[in-house]
Amino acid sequence: MPIKNFKAPNKQSSKNSGEAILVTDYMTKKLVTFKVDDSLDHVINQLITYKISGGPVVNDDNDLIGIISETDCIKHISESKYYNMPSDTNNTVGKYMVTDVDTIDKNMNIFDAAFKFISSRRRRFPVVENGKLIGQLSQKDVLKAAIKVKASTW
Repeated sequence: MPIKNFKAPNKQSSKNSGEAILVTDYMTKKLVTFKVDDSLDHVINQLITYKISGGPVVNDDNDLIGIISETDCIKHISESKYYNMPSDTNNTVGKYMVTDVDTIDKNMNIFDAAFKFISSRRRRFPVVENGKLIGQLSQKDVLKAAIKVKASTW
């Protein structure tokens, strides 16, 4: 008995068929950024105020130079406040930030970006163009893209 349940491709054309869904379509462009000389108390307050888990560190020319996260701030707390030590005058972003930062290209397909999240275990990727920070893609941004995409366009 032959199999009869194969379905031919839908011939309806769609505006989005064949078009890649890019990082630039879903990345956040208005970012909370930090400077090397910002205090960690300032960073902690900003993270709480804006309900974010970290942010890029830029210089005056908006070049990406690092990332500061909740984890980095917790390291500071565990090193000083937990032991009731006096505040170090060098409790700055520059001391605690991560400088080896993975970035993502604005023209990458959003589903390739999703794979990069899975394989790297990162929560966010800064988007850089010519060394300048232009945005950030988070895991939540990928989820937003996935919700808007119809299953037939995957």
